[in-house]
Amino acid sequence: MGIAPGKTQSQVSSAEVRSDEGHSGEKRRIVRQTAPSYPPLAKRMNLSGTVRVLATVEPDGTVKAVRPMGGSPVLIQAAQDAVYKWKYAAAGGESKEPVEIHFNPQ
Repeated sequence: MGIAPGKTQSQVSSAEVRSDEGHSGEKRRIVRQTAPSYPPLAKRMNLSGTVRVLATVEPDGTVKAVRPMGGSPVLIQAAQDAVYKWKYAAAGGESKEPVEIHFNPQ
């Protein structure tokens, strides 16, 4: 899934976001998605890469926790900050949603 709806590309040189099927077997739809801000240090370093996080989503769709699963330490905080602002569709219970964010300076 890309950042297309409502993305703020001016804040990010280039970022692509993918939210895979949740661990519970059901994919929760993202109803509000915020693009990550590209960290100034990463821009200066011309750093690109993929950050993988695991979002814990409450039944009402609020992101409760975001745990880093891999990626550059310079990019991880920006990815976590963005995912905390996301809103998922409501569901019957809490779920774990894997997310990948690709950073590419342009």
